[in-house]
Amino acid sequence: MMDFFGPEEGHYALALACVLAFCQGIAPFLKRQGRPSFFSPLTPGFAWAHALALLLAFMCLMLAALRDDFSVQNIAENSALAKPLFYKITGIWGNHEGSILLWIVLLSLCSACVSFIHTRHQNPLSRLKRHALGVLGLISAGFDLFCLLTSNPFARLFPMPADGMGMNPLLQDPGLAVHPPLLYAGYVGFVVPFAFAIAALIDGQLTRLWATLVRPWVLAAWALLTCGIALGSWWSYYVLGWGGYWFWDPVENASLIPWLSGTALLHSILVVEKRQSLRIWTALLALATFSFSLSGTFLVRSGILNSVHSFANDPTRGVFILTLLALVVGGALTLFAWRAPSLHDESSFTPLSRESALVLNTLFLCSLCAVVLTGTLYPPFIQLLLGHTLSVGKPFFDSTTIPLTIPLLIAMGIGPALPWLHGSLRTICKRLYPAFLCTCAACIPAFVFLPDRMAALCAVLALWVISSSVLALFHQLRVATHPFRLSRKIWGMTLAHIGVGVTILGLCGMSAAHHTIVAPRLGEHQSLDGLDWQLVSVTDHPGPNYDARVAELRVSRHGHPIAQLHPALRVFSHPHQTISQVAIRSFLTGDLYAVLGSTEHEGQETRYILRLHHNPLAPWIWLGGLIMAGGGLMACPFGRKHTQGTPS
Repeated sequence: MMDFFGPEEGHYALALACVLAFCQGIAPFLKRQGRPSFFSPLTPGFAWAHALALLLAFMCLMLAALRDDFSVQNIAENSALAKPLFYKITGIWGNHEGSILLWIVLLSLCSACVSFIHTRHQNPLSRLKRHALGVLGLISAGFDLFCLLTSNPFARLFPMPADGMGMNPLLQDPGLAVHPPLLYAGYVGFVVPFAFAIAALIDGQLTRLWATLVRPWVLAAWALLTCGIALGSWWSYYVLGWGGYWFWDPVENASLIPWLSGTALLHSILVVEKRQSLRIWTALLALATFSFSLSGTFLVRSGILNSVHSFANDPTRGVFILTLLALVVGGALTLFAWRAPSLHDESSFTPLSRESALVLNTLFLCSLCAVVLTGTLYPPFIQLLLGHTLSVGKPFFDSTTIPLTIPLLIAMGIGPALPWLHGSLRTICKRLYPAFLCTCAACIPAFVFLPDRMAALCAVLALWVISSSVLALFHQLRVATHPFRLSRKIWGMTLAHIGVGVTILGLCGMSAAHHTIVAPRLGEHQSLDGLDWQLVSVTDHPGPNYDARVAELRVSRHGHPIAQLHPALRVFSHPHQTISQVAIRSFLTGDLYAVLGSTEHEGQETRYILRLHHNPLAPWIWLGGLIMAGGGLMACPFGRKHTQGTPS
């Protein structure tokens, strides 16, 4: 039975998915005598059938990987007989073709979820939902076709080799199992707000109820993207062995840009839901966020953006990708330019109101997004126009993003204390007075212990965000009739803001990191940042598909042992490559981080190259990211019932 689900069946399932996606895309827009055609009610069925066809194709590729079917070119180029079973499965999306298949599978699942969630009961937006499903179908059809014609994961290779070429050893890590799927789920999740924004612009239904229906999708996509970015940063930190967490690489920026835009969308959609204001701006952000997700992800694969994350480039893919981007993004912006003038805000608000704080935060976030986008696209544009090769790195991004982050953090602390519609300066000062005192008390230790003055200022403002968020929560609990029934929206907002503060504190702590490169003999001691590091032993250990040289380091402070680290050097045979296995010991106050390098021989003596790091508050970077993602998921109102025609 399992032999039936082979590469040919996967190929046919992918082709069938293209047809079903096209049917899903055109069915809602077919008319007969001015009324929906017979095919329009079939749109949800097409969405489910499309998702099932792609799941079948994905299962066929997974079975080919598990069976070591090297007649499939994708398997032959990215797998090997000696590769562990776990990495045979996760390696499916560790290459271009497999990652595109994962992308379109997730896209189809979004369509299926929309068809399920919004068909359980009839409401005035059933037509809007059908049109959104149609938009999702047309987008899916384009990318299904891209996968089938230029990135087919089932392409055959004859004659079949006896063994595969193997997988990049850097990808043979448990992080590959969760980081790409979470990141792609975040990217793809923003397609639902995009589709509903297109449908609302077509139907003229950009209302409070539209915002209520779209907000859960924005929250879920934002939380998944937050988690994916945090895990990717952590993966870079502990796998690549360079001691850093963010390189400002184009692919890293490609994830940060939609995250910033999505965060702005998350704030502006609240104003639409509460006051039916900022409708034009919110619709534009919904279109822009998915457009950024799409553009960044696929431009890297076209070869326009050079990145250490890039897969092999193909001119055919580049032309196809640019055509798709022109159709999707260009079509969306054209529709927006046509329909936006008909949208008018229905209410206004005073400067001292939560609406004003949300608008201010949205402007700062969009400015950050524009800065990162400019720094990412500037090098390829200069190369295209002038033929010069240049790079834009950390100095540019630090000097442009930090000045925008400072007022953003100030506004984040004030926003939760402001009431909706209008407020008084006296009440706001009374609410924020304790947070202001905590922030002032933090100034002295921050500027004493952090050598970088800008980092110290950001650390103080991070504490301002945390303390003001906690105080705002206490105020809500005090005035609530049932404190334990406080809405998940408030809990989620508080957690997300605290997560931002925790991450900022981690980033500021890393500015005080110390590192050194040493070459000790066995038994020798090295000193770094008041810590004593002793190389105790170096031994050889065989692995499942590699040989490892493992060092043992003992770290002590004032003669008291505090940690043992075991950095390693792994030599893979298939493909032949040597990588460093980083050793990290995490504490609440920071990380001890060690990397084993090559050996040096001096006569009868052997020295071992070691890079040692002490990274204060490093774990807080990723802890804050997880808190942010948890807050976003907690605030998701999925499953809540609402009265027809009114926001929940």
